Amino acid sequence: QLQLVESGGGLVQPGGSLRLSCAASGFTLDYYAIGWFRQAPGKEREGVSCISSSDGSTYYADSVKGRFTISRDNAKNSAYLQMNSLKPEDTAVYYCAAIKGGSYYYLCLPTLFGSWGQGTQVTVSS
Repeated sequence: QLQLVESGGGLVQPGGSLRLSCAASGFTLDYYAIGWFRQAPGKEREGVSCISSSDGSTYYADSVKGRFTISRDNAKNSAYLQMNSLKPEDTAVYYCAAIKGGSYYYLCLPTLFGSWGQGTQVTVSS
């Protein structure tokens, strides 16, 4: 059974950091593009960062460029999102998602990804 589980969310002060993890089970991430998405109350789910299945190419939303870093460790069947210099507007539920192949990963659109985790809450507040 294909499953993704996020962890690492929490409450952090503005300017702080968090590292989200996404652990896969029931399949190997090697051949999957991976994306991190977020959804704030009353807003649509948006792509934060995505990484290709092949050469590690990445996409970042303008709002997080220079602050967030996506990575993957196929040996651990996991992906990560390092979030630095967090802002209150980063507050949302964060989801990881995967799609086999994922040639269009760079579009980082939720509709392109078929497998989703349950989400982890990130709250940035003083």
